[in-house]
Amino acid sequence: MRSLLFSAWFASVASAEGEATAVNPIRKVVTMLQVMQKKVEAEGEKEKELFDKFMCYCKTSGGDLAKSIMDADTKMPEVASAIAEAEASKSQTEEDLKKAQVDRSAAKTAMAEATAIRGKEAATFATLDNELKTNIAAIGKAVAALEKGAGGSFLQTEAANVLRKFVESKQDMLDIDREDLTAFLSGGSSYAPASGSITGILKQMGDTMSADLGDATKIEGDAIATYDQLMAAKTKEVDALTASIEEKTRRIGELGVSIVQMKNDLSDTEQSLIEDKKFAAELQKSCATKESEWAAICKTRSEELLALSDTIKILNDDDALELFKKTLPGSASFVQVQVTDKAVRERALNALKAGRSAQSSDQHRLEFIMLAIQGKKVGFDKVIKMIDNMVGLLGEEQLDDDHKKEYCEKQFDFADDKKKGLERTISQLESSIGSAKEGIATLTDEIAALTEGIVALDKQVADATEQRKEENSDYQTLMQQNAAAKDIMAFAKNRLNKFYNPKLYKAAASFLQVSMHKHLDAPPPAPETFGAYSKKSEDGNSVISMIDTLVKDLDTEMTEAETEEKLAQEEYEELMVDSANKRAADSKSITEKEAAKGDLEESLTEQTEEKTGTTKELFATLEYIQSLHAECDWLIKFFDVRKEARTGEIDSLKKAKAVLSGADFSLVQTRSQKFLNHH
Repeated sequence: MRSLLFSAWFASVASAEGEATAVNPIRKVVTMLQVMQKKVEAEGEKEKELFDKFMCYCKTSGGDLAKSIMDADTKMPEVASAIAEAEASKSQTEEDLKKAQVDRSAAKTAMAEATAIRGKEAATFATLDNELKTNIAAIGKAVAALEKGAGGSFLQTEAANVLRKFVESKQDMLDIDREDLTAFLSGGSSYAPASGSITGILKQMGDTMSADLGDATKIEGDAIATYDQLMAAKTKEVDALTASIEEKTRRIGELGVSIVQMKNDLSDTEQSLIEDKKFAAELQKSCATKESEWAAICKTRSEELLALSDTIKILNDDDALELFKKTLPGSASFVQVQVTDKAVRERALNALKAGRSAQSSDQHRLEFIMLAIQGKKVGFDKVIKMIDNMVGLLGEEQLDDDHKKEYCEKQFDFADDKKKGLERTISQLESSIGSAKEGIATLTDEIAALTEGIVALDKQVADATEQRKEENSDYQTLMQQNAAAKDIMAFAKNRLNKFYNPKLYKAAASFLQVSMHKHLDAPPPAPETFGAYSKKSEDGNSVISMIDTLVKDLDTEMTEAETEEKLAQEEYEELMVDSANKRAADSKSITEKEAAKGDLEESLTEQTEEKTGTTKELFATLEYIQSLHAECDWLIKFFDVRKEARTGEIDSLKKAKAVLSGADFSLVQTRSQKFLNHH
């Protein structure tokens, strides 16, 4: 490129100097070389400046990239560790949640079982209490009747029937006592024992039953107290486990969202690190290439400058110049320029070239048990045990489903609440951002309007000032001209009075004479003509009167002008004060609005950043909800079907076990009589 420029330059020089080449062709060549030398040096300085800027860019950008890469290298293990820690914490929390759910279910089961047992015990005690109190009352009535000698009348009462039935059913009595009491209660005429013996037996029975009632009452009281303590403890345990389950459920949801966010952050950091390393490698390569190219350019430029310098030195030598004068004809100078042009172009081209570079899932278990039952080598005990194991397994699976369903529902509620809250926050931020942008635009327009108003006000003030100057100048001119006119008319009047009214004549003041001489040429002397002149006094006085009228008009005009000038000056000064006040108020308003605009812009930046962070958190929450759907939808959809199928299997297994155990569902027996017989 430089060779082309030199060629064009040489051609222009040759064309421009046409005829002058004959004067001193060698001197022209030296001048060209010196110009080339300066051009090369100037280009070197310019390229050095560009090279220094590029190297500064390499250093600055390289340092920034190195710091960014180092920060990313430091951040990624920390984020990965935080993810692993959060996942471990989530996994552990899920295990703790499952254990808490199992413990709560066990506690609720224990409470239900204890309540069932307590109900049975209370019913049994109520029956026993009623029977004992009825029998004790009957015995009391019998003893009272016997002691009063009214045994016969007692036998006619319902209490006697109750007592007779009790004696007949009581198995732990002595036969002789039973016979005596039975004979007495039957009212047979053949029996006449002593009433004291019967009374003693009845009192002993009453005492025994009273003691039994007391013992049963105490046992019932102790059972109630034990039950209340158990229920209080279990209720407290269930409440604590419920609170723990809710806290763990919330914690799992938060960890789930946090894990998604951290994974996204890790992915972004990894991508950024890859791009930074790629750019750093390209930058390093580019900077190294530029340094290499610069070294080659500097070397080539030094060689070129040296060549130019040596050539100039050779051509400038006195002996060479003297020789050239003798040997070079004037007509050959143009050719010499052409030869120099070619040599320089070839050298430049060589230098440039040298510097260039390159539904039931357990059906099979039922079938297995059926096969075991059909077989002849497997005993029922073993089959029953298999059934018990399967029932237990099905119960555990159902409990797992219950806990999983509870977990899923709570996680969906938590994630949905979080999503709605984040969407609400984003909506509020978008509204705030819109309001901030609108406020910034409004303030910008208001500031521009105020600024334009100040510019317009300044122009109005300048125009008013210029107008005031012109008006004042006109006033001054008017006053000066009117004063001069009055002086001239006074001079004229005095001059007329000298002729027409000598008594009124006043010697003209030297100032007026000078003034008149400055403004009026002396009239030429009147030629001699006619005889004595008759004064026209009447006309002269009329002129003098007219002069007086004109002077009065001038005085009036000057008075009016003075008044108008005073009013105009006052209005101008008032306008200047008002304008200054308005300008100060508008300037203050601009300052306040710019401050408010700055606050809005800062708030807009903060709200935009907050919206970006909240949007990222919302995306993470949505990803977590999607993962929950993948984990829970199938279970929730088929929960009732699975539970119904599992319940049917358990019922079938229990019926099979009952059949294998020899149960007969046609017989239903109560335990009340056994309880009574036991006591």
